[in-house]
Amino acid sequence: MGLVASIRGERTHEIIRQGLEVLLNLAHRGAAGCDPETGDGAGILIQIPHEFFARECGELGMHLPEPGAYGVAMCFLPVDRHDRLQCEGVFERISAEDGLKVIGWRDTPVNGDFIGREARATQPYIEQFFVERPAGLDEDSFERLLYRVRRRIENEIAASDIEGKDDFFYIPSFSCRTIIYKGLMLAPQIEKFYAELADPLVTSALALVHQRFSTNTFPSWKLAHPYRYIAHNGEINTVRGNVSWMNARQGVLNSPLWGEDIDKLFPVIVPGGSDSASLDNAVEFLYQSGRSIAHVMAMVIPEAWAGNPDMDEDKRAFYEYHASLMEPWDGPAAIAFTDGRVIGATLDRNGLRPGRYIVTKDDLVVMASEAGVLDVPAQDIRKKGRLQPGRMFLVDTVQKRIISDAEIKKELAARQPYAEWLQQQQVTLEHLPEPSRVIASNPETLLRRQRAYGYSEEDLRILLSPMGATGAEPVGSMGTDVPLACLSDRPQPLFNYFKQLFAQVTNPPIDPIREELVMSLISYIGTERNILDEAPDNCHTLKLPHPILTNRDRK
Repeated sequence: MGLVASIRGERTHEIIRQGLEVLLNLAHRGAAGCDPETGDGAGILIQIPHEFFARECGELGMHLPEPGAYGVAMCFLPVDRHDRLQCEGVFERISAEDGLKVIGWRDTPVNGDFIGREARATQPYIEQFFVERPAGLDEDSFERLLYRVRRRIENEIAASDIEGKDDFFYIPSFSCRTIIYKGLMLAPQIEKFYAELADPLVTSALALVHQRFSTNTFPSWKLAHPYRYIAHNGEINTVRGNVSWMNARQGVLNSPLWGEDIDKLFPVIVPGGSDSASLDNAVEFLYQSGRSIAHVMAMVIPEAWAGNPDMDEDKRAFYEYHASLMEPWDGPAAIAFTDGRVIGATLDRNGLRPGRYIVTKDDLVVMASEAGVLDVPAQDIRKKGRLQPGRMFLVDTVQKRIISDAEIKKELAARQPYAEWLQQQQVTLEHLPEPSRVIASNPETLLRRQRAYGYSEEDLRILLSPMGATGAEPVGSMGTDVPLACLSDRPQPLFNYFKQLFAQVTNPPIDPIREELVMSLISYIGTERNILDEAPDNCHTLKLPHPILTNRDRK
């Protein structure tokens, strides 16, 4: 993944050209299937090119209002005309119900001759849908309305009997700020497929690009990056748990920004997406519910705070408060993100994916998965560097400056008295009363109980004895050749019925001793609360330093 941005916020076609050049120079990071001309996916996110759309829509008899006063949906629709018209009818009806004035549709010119055979077989019909902002709404409220309308459209079409919806229907973007051109293609094919990207009137102050190497899901048009807010290099290994927790807490979510309409946004995580798509769903929901994009990224991809003795206490309190509020989206990840006004990137707390950036003397920023993605003469470079674990790199095209990680985190930590809230609300084992009795073990029945609960000689010798002697978990292989517990006719310990999921690509091994700074076993027990509200009682949880309790800890 990579990004190009003008710090001054100057919209030019050169930014588009440079973004596509970054994409071309990252082509070796992508993949193709059995058809060498069908890539795993490539795409580019840019700001809405108003001058271009004003000219194109004018030729179709549609008048566009000023920039920001209209939204554009990039739509993947069924190829069958009847099915497509049904989808278009849902778009127009729901938009009108929510107060949007429908401006019209534009067929997006595409050239299928430049993509592979397999990509053409699943190629959707691609259109752009234009709507006008209702009177009295500011840009942020309009963007929220477009999000709600899109979720209503998606949910209604998903529940309909329209044929082809599962294979072809998807909305890559619906925004008054950004638009996404992507698909099942290789990097060199995207400008040839979407010919309008070469038009000089297509301008932007930022470009976010991505070439996909599919890992945990099959390649498809809808799973190409960028997504609506992020482009992702790496894996989210905790995705099943993250999605389950988000689904579980939907019943307590509420916000004055949504009111009773919040149910129309559910499910927050759209079923059938990849780990990146699911993360983007969560980021979009939190962002549209009132947090800044930097705040959201700090919540979902936090720094290593628990074992860092040098971290500022206010920043530590910010992270600990949010840790009791929701779980991190964990894994080796480099994530570029944008809301159409600011653009940046962040790295997971282990720093297991690369990110390099340069800043030129004419205020151009280039950041990508590796160095050298643009040929910039050395004398024109003002600064260069790399993303650091857990740190954030942010360019604000409105304020026209780069905002440092220290400034971002300082502002976030000062939002609320997080340290005071934790001191007042958080409960630890030391706060609880002394146990009335301590449960003792009977050594005479030990062997009988071990047999009854399915412990073997191997368990005692290889696992339990080293743990008891050293206080550390034995190091083992991620792979396992042990038969499934559910197929055994012998007693099995409860935990033998559960297996840990790992990403399908190779990830660097983690040494819990060497990596103590970034590893944590802290867990929180308590009532799930409303993650859209920053309130003191959100951190009213029991904090456990590790999940294993002794007899005395079980108070």
